[in-house]
Amino acid sequence: MTGHFEVFIDAHSHFRFRLVGPKGNTLVESGPYDDKQAIAIAIFDVRECAGTGLIEDHSTKPAPRRPSASSPHSSSRRRSRPVAAPH
Repeated sequence: MTGHFEVFIDAHSHFRFRLVGPKGNTLVESGPYDDKQAIAIAIFDVRECAGTGLIEDHSTKPAPRRPSASSPHSSSRRRSRPVAAPH
C-alpha cells in the first residue's frame, strides 16, 4: 500500500489535508484552507515539490563568531557620536 492524502474539516470549519504514510502514520498535516479548490492546488504543489525538493537543514545553530585581532570591530571601545547642542 502506498501513502495517500486525506482531506478533512477541522474544529474551526476549515479544510485541511494530511499525508498518510504506507503504515498509517501521519507524515504531514496542512494548515487551514478556505475551500476544496485551494486544498487541491496545495496537494498538487506538495506532489510536485516533494519528489524534487532540496533539503535545507535549519536545525543546527551556527558556531559563535569570534572577532579576530585584526578586525576593525574588535576594539572594546565604542565610537562616540556627536551630541546636538541644546537650543
